[in-house]
Amino acid sequence: MGRITLKNVSKTFGEAKVIPSIDLEINDGEFVVFVGPSGCGKSTLLRLIAGLEDVSGGQILIDGKDYTNNAPAERGLAMVFQSYALYPHMTVRNNIAFPLKMAKMDKAAIDKKVTDAARVLNLTDYLERRPSQLSGGQRQRVAIGRAIVREPSAFLFDEPLSNLDAALRGTMRLEITDLHHQLKTTMVYVTHDQIEAMTMADKIVVLNRGNIEQVGSPLELYRSPRNLFVAGFIGSPKMNLIEGAYAQSKGAKTAGIRPEHLLLSKDSGLWTGTVTVAEHLGADTFLHANVDGIGLITARCDGEFGVTYGDRIYLTPDEGKLHRFDGRGLAIGNAGLAA
Repeated sequence: MGRITLKNVSKTFGEAKVIPSIDLEINDGEFVVFVGPSGCGKSTLLRLIAGLEDVSGGQILIDGKDYTNNAPAERGLAMVFQSYALYPHMTVRNNIAFPLKMAKMDKAAIDKKVTDAARVLNLTDYLERRPSQLSGGQRQRVAIGRAIVREPSAFLFDEPLSNLDAALRGTMRLEITDLHHQLKTTMVYVTHDQIEAMTMADKIVVLNRGNIEQVGSPLELYRSPRNLFVAGFIGSPKMNLIEGAYAQSKGAKTAGIRPEHLLLSKDSGLWTGTVTVAEHLGADTFLHANVDGIGLITARCDGEFGVTYGDRIYLTPDEGKLHRFDGRGLAIGNAGLAA
């Protein structure tokens, strides 16, 4: 079991209120991602769950039992940090086995757990190597293996991929997602990278200044952002947010349209713009254009749409995919508005 419940959890450092008050339910077996900009409180919230920080108010329940004031070792959780924190003089085998040896577990049981974890993480051929002989991704897998052998009720990941290069991050995203499907254990994962959140999570928790802005599946947040903050944070490239006459004509203070929901043409369209940057990525091209009467707009189009800096283009928003927000930045009705 690995159900985690936060009830009115708050955290202050001196007079600074980092987490005002949060209620959250993490169900057993879920992959939950805390996402938000730097300083939003996501790592602090994870450390509160782990017991590495004391709560200033509220309760933390694990499988229905109050663990608010329990030490980290008593919570049955395992944390994987941004830093691998491996012992350089130990082999991979001994690094993974270390928490079990500290718990004075039987040697035969330790060997079995280490062997099983190494097989799951594709580390079997590296058990006798030392950390200096491994790649960054392999070292992170060793750190995960050290958590797996403890058989925790939940795994807590604090930006575990941020030290890796782009290619390794992509590979490790797949490996951690696959690991979750194999283990079927609750995972709580912190990242500032919304692409990681979108591709890995069952449920995303969007944080801003210590407050939860929205909770939902990746597609729920993508299709129906609750407010301007979520609309601008979820999605890559970001949603275009438009004010002025166009938004007013749609009954909104701000209108939002995602780059992929703009139809581009070299001949005609609702808006006319001049290309300022064309990012050719192969299958896709991201165009940044200064649109007459609107401002800077980002559009996603087919990689074969041949334009370059200074070209004039025409853009037409799919108004069935339009998002509208009021003066408080809150979504108006359902996402989408008929033309």
